[in-house]
Amino acid sequence: MDLSVSGKHFIIGGVTAGFGRALAELLLGEGAVVTGIARNREKIDGLLSLYGNSLEIIEGDITQQDIIKRIAETARTRQTYGLLVNAGGPPAARALEATIAQWDDAYNLLLRWKIDLVGRIIPYMVKEGNGRVLFIESVSVKQPVENLVLSNSLRMAVVGYARTLAREIAGTGVTVNLLAPGYHKTDAVIRLIKRRSELRNIPYGLAMNEIEESIPEGRMGDPVDFASLAAWILSPLSNYVNGQTFSVDGGLTV
Repeated sequence: MDLSVSGKHFIIGGVTAGFGRALAELLLGEGAVVTGIARNREKIDGLLSLYGNSLEIIEGDITQQDIIKRIAETARTRQTYGLLVNAGGPPAARALEATIAQWDDAYNLLLRWKIDLVGRIIPYMVKEGNGRVLFIESVSVKQPVENLVLSNSLRMAVVGYARTLAREIAGTGVTVNLLAPGYHKTDAVIRLIKRRSELRNIPYGLAMNEIEESIPEGRMGDPVDFASLAAWILSPLSNYVNGQTFSVDGGLTV
């Protein structure tokens, strides 16, 4: 399918791994131009060697104010069509063991920077009369994931913000949506499985098997499968889709 993204500019968080990389590679393959945000120099160099002039990198932590300003300046000087709001999550913790300091950190990691970044970029999209914003959150916005109280709680706040924003700018040509991935083969899921194995004092392999058995599809997802839906939502083809949260979880959500 032609996604009609050739020549269009996209900004993608976490571009060197997991969901971000899979999406960037799909869009670049469709002829899009990508500005990616990442921190790992070695991975950045590897990605640049593959895609050359079609890919630019802003090196740094997307949650930090100086990087947010650089991203916003890129959006201001270029006609940016799509923004993928994507970064890592807080550490695993149970409700009664998470400290107030961890809650404060989780607010900054999961909510504050996203509001700041999107608030700076949306006006440029509205002025152009078209654009897509897509948040990558978690299946936890639909049902809690064990040992992830910080993510379970604050990602729901992101959903509230995104859906409110979507309604407020409806009719401008700009849409705001969310994806709620379940268990995929990413670094974040590997950390979660390790935490599960430690808490239950069971081998890592057994912890992974238990998770896969809980998924109706019987396996964890591949970031490439996830990216196909993300690319469509970020494309002009999704023009009548706004304010929605889509599960990509192999049937896990009840």
